[in-house]
Amino acid sequence: MGYLPKLEAAAVVGIVILLSSSNIVTSVPDTNVTTVLCNSGVYSTGDPFATSLASVLEDLQSATPTRKGYDYFNISPYPNAFAYGHGACNQNLTSSDCATCLSAAKTAMFGTCQNRIGARSVLHDCTIRYEQYPFND
Repeated sequence: MGYLPKLEAAAVVGIVILLSSSNIVTSVPDTNVTTVLCNSGVYSTGDPFATSLASVLEDLQSATPTRKGYDYFNISPYPNAFAYGHGACNQNLTSSDCATCLSAAKTAMFGTCQNRIGARSVLHDCTIRYEQYPFND
């Protein structure tokens, strides 16, 4: 009878070790700001660029977390004032955490670069950028 309880104990210990070493990944986005850069050019309220920019940023925030590799470039659909954008996240994040990080990056960017025709916000786990001209990061 002493053998069976030892076998059960060994099985329980083995299961605990297996569960504690599983590859379940959890993440919390590191939203510490690394840098925020602003283009020196500005746009005014009511400028068609403002509409294009709003479209680009909304698309970046919704599409980047759904893309494989969390790396997405876009362009506004409005030809009278194009805006170009790029969003990217650390691939170890969950989709939800990528979205959270991009939101923090956008907040940091607009906290420093109001009404600029271009800006970039780099956080530890994500980045977001927009410009009035095409670019390739």
